[in-house]
Order: sequence, then C-alpha cells, then structure tokens
Amino acid sequence: MALLYAGITSLDGYTADAAGAFDWARPPDDVHAYVNDLERPVGTYLYGRRMYEVMQFWETAHTLPDAPDVVLDYAAVWQGTDKVVYSSTLDAVTTARTRLERSFDPVAVRALVESSPADVSIGGPTLAAHALRAGLVDEVLLFVVPVAVGGGTRFLPDGLRLDLRLVEERAFSEGVVHLRYARRA
Repeated sequence: MALLYAGITSLDGYTADAAGAFDWARPPDDVHAYVNDLERPVGTYLYGRRMYEVMQFWETAHTLPDAPDVVLDYAAVWQGTDKVVYSSTLDAVTTARTRLERSFDPVAVRALVESSPADVSIGGPTLAAHALRAGLVDEVLLFVVPVAVGGGTRFLPDGLRLDLRLVEERAFSEGVVHLRYARRA
C-alpha cells in the first residue's frame, strides 16, 4: 500500500495564510465529491494535533441541519476510517476509531503502511514534513486553488528535494486544479 499526502493549497503553495485562515480553500461541490472518492479507499489517516483539531468537525458533521450530500458523504467516509494522532500535548482523543501516539516514529509508520490492507493518508503540513523528509511519502496530491495568499503555512517544507512524476491532472470548477504525483523510484 502507499502513503499519500494530499491537501488544498493556494497557487503560491500555502495551506493557510499568514493569519492561519484557510477560508479561501473551501472546495466547490465537484472538488468535494472528487476528494470523497479519493478518500473512500483510505484505511488510516495520520494527523498532527492541529490537523486533528480541524478534522474533528467531521465526527458530528452528519448532524448538521440541511447538510449537503457531499458533506454527509465525507462525514461517513471520515467516520469509517481509522485515525492516528501524533501529539505530545493532547491529553486524549475524542473521536471514534482514533488512537494517540506521543511521537512520530518513521520506522513504525513505514511498518503501518506496509502492513495496511489499504492506503494510508497523512494530513497536515507539519506532520507530513516529517514523513517527506524520511522518504515515506509515495504520492503527493494537490488541489490548487487560484488564489495567492502571500505567506503562511507551506504545503511542502523548505529545504526539501522531491523528484516526482505527474500521474494525473484534472481541472474543476472555479479554477481548481488537481495534480497527483508519484515519487520517482
């Protein structure tokens, strides 16, 4: 199986702007539906604390009145997937199918990916930077939003060299482009 790193980025490569906002990254329904389908076969999500705190929303998203079908679908996908949260500061995790690890161990993560019957996804640029630097990430999936935010949290860490090959590209509404890259052997 593979370790996937996916995210929504600005045109200039940020997942959040300098103020920490990512309201510009809300995907249109066609992108959301495509993401749902990409995530459906994932067996485990790996999160750092901040990404986990953002993603906890999906534990109860299905209870929102008048929630769109794409939201209900993603909530079901997220709730049905195992989650591992890496944090030395969280006291506990509060969502189902979730376990807490105190530190990121590249050897243990590689063993998890290799023994998994399904792909594993790593979320959040801080945690993903550890996996990228350790050479663990097999594919990088970007959803590029046509906005430049000028600074903030970078999707890819500084000082990292990655040699990738394009395996898929697709344009969506509102100018969003999906790029899927695989690590070169």
